[in-house]
Amino acid sequence: MSKTMANCVTNYSFFTIFVIILSSIFQFTKAMNNVFSIDLIHRDSPNSPFYDPSLSFTERMNNSFRRSFNRSISLCSPSSSVVVASNNGEYLMRYSIGTPPVHTLGVADTGSDLTWTQCLPCKNCFKQQSRIFNPKKSSTYEPLHCSSEMCHAANFLTSCNRMKKKTCRYHVRYGDNSYSIGDLATETIRFGSSKNKRVKLKKTVIGCGHNNAGTFSGDKESGIVGLGGGKFSLISQMGSSIGGKFSYCLAPFYQQKTYIPKSKIHFGTDGFVPGDKVVTTPLARKFPATYYFLTLEGVSVGKERLDFRNVSFSYGEGNIIIDSGTVLTLFSPEIYVKLESIVKSAIKLPTVADPTGSLNLCYKSISIDKIPIITMHFIGADLRLGPWNTFVATSDSSMCFAFAASFGGQIFGNIAQMNFLVGYDLKNKRVSFKATDCSK
Repeated sequence: MSKTMANCVTNYSFFTIFVIILSSIFQFTKAMNNVFSIDLIHRDSPNSPFYDPSLSFTERMNNSFRRSFNRSISLCSPSSSVVVASNNGEYLMRYSIGTPPVHTLGVADTGSDLTWTQCLPCKNCFKQQSRIFNPKKSSTYEPLHCSSEMCHAANFLTSCNRMKKKTCRYHVRYGDNSYSIGDLATETIRFGSSKNKRVKLKKTVIGCGHNNAGTFSGDKESGIVGLGGGKFSLISQMGSSIGGKFSYCLAPFYQQKTYIPKSKIHFGTDGFVPGDKVVTTPLARKFPATYYFLTLEGVSVGKERLDFRNVSFSYGEGNIIIDSGTVLTLFSPEIYVKLESIVKSAIKLPTVADPTGSLNLCYKSISIDKIPIITMHFIGADLRLGPWNTFVATSDSSMCFAFAASFGGQIFGNIAQMNFLVGYDLKNKRVSFKATDCSK
């Protein structure tokens, strides 16, 4: 081969490699075109439409604890035919729906899949301050046909409405007997990113609720934003455009009764948990796919470990749900009694009754250095919780253990997750944690 020809082959090879690399980068960028972050509004924040200045701090805390216990029953109730979801989340998201867009507010819920909003005409709707969505006025609204794949893929009840051109009907019920009934459709959803970037999600399957009733939060919201792991959730529908990744960083809203409203949820590469000191645990594959199940092997209080393998009822793959919408961390009564005893032995101070009447282990006054480090031993990830993850002020003169017993199921709640960047990688089936100042 001549020197000239060799140079041509070499240059051609470099050019081919360059084109391949450039093409790969382009394809990756195209696939990851939805990279954005959104504010999460705590329902008790002054920025929330649910904020009631007439409520005392103790009353707000009592309400949040009550929602936790109700939600645990909702998330973990057995059902042979229907996933029993929850409508009592703690964080809200602003978004708009349809073309032209109608602005609305929904409960951000990692324990639900279907995103639904109230729609006209209303057979039975709860009172709503904002304008109710009218699908007839949206140019991008398209009802799902009964024969469509998504109509048959639901993990909630669906049926065929033969009176309306064989459109797919849905029926979602919640653990407190609240419900939403309506039509499944594809529609355009828009988010206003916290980086002033407008994000448009076309042909997203939603529920258009014409019959909705129960213990919804009042007239300030219009439905649910489903962030669960099932096929109908926004996370699953965005799919490769976010690389199956999202994360959130929950500011310590209850810390010293200071209201810090700026929590965030991130999608796409923004949802990646980077850097050192990241611990990662696998997601367990369990029914229903809506919920994010982790495997917790035990809990340590200081150097004393409570091993779940010695408590057969509470041990096994996927024995706890991680949930942003539940305030408290909840264990089976068998586990909780043992854990409370260990914590009480470690603190060695007189206890007092909880003013809210919800929590078992409380102290009149306790300094931070008296609170032991509690470590959650997930498979492959030892997560050290700080004092503000494990104890919460319930009044001006009481601090209580933010864990409780529940017959509804075991849940890793949001107080325990505060000041952690919590990342979900659904493609690789794992959840990562990194200690972070979420108020910044």
